[in-house]
Amino acid sequence: MLAAALVATAASGCGAPGPREDDAVTAARAFEASLAAAQYAQACTLLAPQTREEVAGEEDCAGALAKEELPSGRGQAQAQVYGRQAMVRLVGDTLFLSQFDKGWKVTAAGCTPRSDQPYDCQVKGG
Repeated sequence: MLAAALVATAASGCGAPGPREDDAVTAARAFEASLAAAQYAQACTLLAPQTREEVAGEEDCAGALAKEELPSGRGQAQAQVYGRQAMVRLVGDTLFLSQFDKGWKVTAAGCTPRSDQPYDCQVKGG
């Protein structure tokens, strides 16, 4: 009985990643839904502050984000959470997120993998 409890504890890990992964996926899907509905101002509220500033540059975030023509992420989501960082893979898009006091925010979107290099992202913080 003790061995089973130790195995269950070891398998669950610290901080119960399941709900945190779900929360990261929810934030990623909200961002994707805002883009799909052309609600760019709403999508901007889902970006991390530094990413929002980088996207906006010299204009407003919503206008700049509309020009990015980001890919549409849909379908089954796979999330990996590492501390306060997460990667959410959807069909058609990969997003990176950071956890802030008020929840998960998108730090990079429109990301595609590159062989032996970091992901290449259309939108990212500086």
